[in-house]
Amino acid sequence: MIRSLSLCVASLALGLLTGPVAAAPIKNPIAVFSGLDKVTGRIISFDVYIDETVQFGALRVTPRTCLTQPPTEEPNTMVFAEVDEITLDSRIRRIFTGWMFAASPGLNAVEHPVYDVWLKDCVLSSDVAPPPGFKQGDYAQDPMGLIDRPDGWFPVPRRRPFVAQQQEEEEVPPDLIED
Repeated sequence: MIRSLSLCVASLALGLLTGPVAAAPIKNPIAVFSGLDKVTGRIISFDVYIDETVQFGALRVTPRTCLTQPPTEEPNTMVFAEVDEITLDSRIRRIFTGWMFAASPGLNAVEHPVYDVWLKDCVLSSDVAPPPGFKQGDYAQDPMGLIDRPDGWFPVPRRRPFVAQQQEEEEVPPDLIED
């Protein structure tokens, strides 16, 4: 009796120690950034493949890894990126290295007097042509369309087209017509 009770307590303690298992993050090949030119007030969005560099104004943005959580987890999108500034004397100076979080763009902000850059999303596909040597197999696959959806985490049923139905006209009884 004592042996079975101690076995029960031990298994309960082991279950409490392990806790819930977190799902592995999804590795995405493309980071979607937004950039603000503080002088003109223009905001643009640009897609950057992992380990590729895109220039926005005097800044060069290079994402190194872009992660999202699976649809079953709390949404959390993050990128490890490097941002370099091209100075007036044509030198390259690193102004940011670290994690950016889409949910909290101000948490690790790029400090620059003219430009702001922040992460919007990590995606599996883009209209931008992939760089030479890009291998989609190195990244997450999404055959069901659950991960890379612009309208949310889960598929939305298609709307049925509206078809107007003709209603038959009713004759109004003569006693209801007012003169």
